[in-house]
Amino acid sequence: MASSPAVLMRLVASAYSIAQKAGTIVRRVIAEGDLGIIEKTCATDLQTKADRLVQVSICSSLARKFPKLTIIGEEDLPPEDVDQELIEDGQWEEILKQPCPSQYSGIKEEDLVVWVDPLDGTKEYTEGLLDNVTVLIGIAYEGKAIAGVINQPYYNYQAGPDAVLGRTIWGVLGLGAFGFQLKEVPAGKHIITTTRSHNSQLVTDCITAMNPDDVLRVGGAGNKIIQLIEGKASAYVFASPGCKKWDTCAPEVILHAVGGKLTDIHGNALQYNKEVKHMNSAGVLATLRNYDYYASRVPQSVKNALVP
Repeated sequence: MASSPAVLMRLVASAYSIAQKAGTIVRRVIAEGDLGIIEKTCATDLQTKADRLVQVSICSSLARKFPKLTIIGEEDLPPEDVDQELIEDGQWEEILKQPCPSQYSGIKEEDLVVWVDPLDGTKEYTEGLLDNVTVLIGIAYEGKAIAGVINQPYYNYQAGPDAVLGRTIWGVLGLGAFGFQLKEVPAGKHIITTTRSHNSQLVTDCITAMNPDDVLRVGGAGNKIIQLIEGKASAYVFASPGCKKWDTCAPEVILHAVGGKLTDIHGNALQYNKEVKHMNSAGVLATLRNYDYYASRVPQSVKNALVP
């Protein structure tokens, strides 16, 4: 008799189905017309009804199936009774058929930390820049991001009224990343993707030092990593402390699973254990290829300003 799938693969299979449900909720909130926008700390730090509903959906669905998990979500929400409609208990069968990488086969539920960004790119969501929006579920073990799921609720939304909306990308270190077509920027081209709404002198100085051919300013960390793996950008540069662990955990896995690299501005790996501070205070530098080229051009003044 075949043994049941490892805890990690069951968790990823559940996260996939839960992320798809999240995408449906994100689309439904816009269709209903009331975004329920709240300013959290400032005019660029927003929360919508979709952020709230999706976080409850993801965290409650995971906690019911995996009660010993540590789950850390972006939104600080009061405890409340959960509407049964928000619960997703399905598992994506294709993932359950995949072998668990041997180094993770013995992991217990209580050893895992899940970082949830219910709606990455909230500001863009409120402005109708829907292709910037992602739902992020990252899974960490011993402080390292090892598995992740990214749902793009509005993937394909510019393809016309009959287009099928949404896609889900997933990956596990040692197994690979799935749900997209890997592409690279043409050799010798330096195209940088960076923040759209959190620009600063540090960000500008860092990007200028890299002598880019082009700079793309878009919302969402998940969206920027997708640009790297689909050949639209060659480096994601964010020389600022504005990004958090739930922004980077899932995207980092997808990038690392296809041979890319994501670190802070100093080249340090990001840590995802449950006690770690949530802020990526030393920024983010990520590439699919040629990481050393970009890392070598980060100005010392930028490094001095961003303390890990």
